[in-house]
Amino acid sequence: MPKIPNFGESELDYIRSALSERFKEAVEIHLADAELRLHSDHETLTECPAVFWQARGCSFVLFRTGDEEYRCQFFYEPAEQFGTGHTAYDDLPRAVMALLQVQADHERESEGVSSGSTGANLK
Repeated sequence: MPKIPNFGESELDYIRSALSERFKEAVEIHLADAELRLHSDHETLTECPAVFWQARGCSFVLFRTGDEEYRCQFFYEPAEQFGTGHTAYDDLPRAVMALLQVQADHERESEGVSSGSTGANLK
């Protein structure tokens, strides 16, 4: 299998911009490598580039699993991991936006606010 390309500088700039917009401050990102099983029916692990960051007590990771393929998840503790409901994205902006939106929804629900709630529901 060919080596999966690293994130390019324009992709990293996009991620930084999206994080700044979401969290209203600069968020430091870190580059890493991870070994992932790319196909559920194969035992082989593949080294994949990853971008990692932390914000509001949450850790986020975005994996590049192909030329234009991404996976993502967030977690608070290693045993408490969450995905977006999609196993893969073929577009970096969609992957980043989905990850940030699902985490924001989770954060609101954890605080007792669910979408569609009114003030009467929060008494």
